[in-house]
Amino acid sequence: MNNPVFWKAGAPLLLASGSAARREMLEAAGIPLQVVRAPVDEGAIAAALLETRKTPAEIAVALAHAKAEAAARRHPDALLLAADQTLDHQGRLLMKPVDSDHARMQLLSLRGNTHVLHSAAVLRSGNTVLWAGIAAASLRMRDFSEAFLDAYLHRMGPAVTTTVGGYQLEALGIHLFDSIEGDHSTILGLPLIPVLHALRDLDCLAA
Repeated sequence: MNNPVFWKAGAPLLLASGSAARREMLEAAGIPLQVVRAPVDEGAIAAALLETRKTPAEIAVALAHAKAEAAARRHPDALLLAADQTLDHQGRLLMKPVDSDHARMQLLSLRGNTHVLHSAAVLRSGNTVLWAGIAAASLRMRDFSEAFLDAYLHRMGPAVTTTVGGYQLEALGIHLFDSIEGDHSTILGLPLIPVLHALRDLDCLAA
């Protein structure tokens, strides 16, 4: 049901993302949602962009646009939001690990170092891009032991493959870090404050 205090648009916002964290953030902000699929080959798109020397930030924006375009083809009359996130480790792009061994390798490379998360989002209706934005957060991992890492991976199980970097900051992943600089929603995969500003500019939210 629409929230009459905040949401002014007639229909729910279509969220082209399977991320539970993104959905929960938007629902907590009083935005009615319908989650839709946006089938894109993220790995293939990222690989092609890396060949043209695109940065991790540019790849995050491109992936968000690709998801928005794919969702808009299926729902041409709806207002939709697509988002994506990349991990930038000293200029090197890290994607979601394919399995626990891959996650272990990635986390060992991040251990004791600082990396940057880029979260991009796109608002689109049909063929029109209404808004696009990106935000970044900087995170430093502590120098954890390999025994801790093995225990962490065991506890995480298959969930370790669902996020870039192999961690969920809102859950057990918080134990991996020494310090964090940046907006919490950006770390969870959505630049929420800029998205809310854009929705107000579009007269979808109360000003």
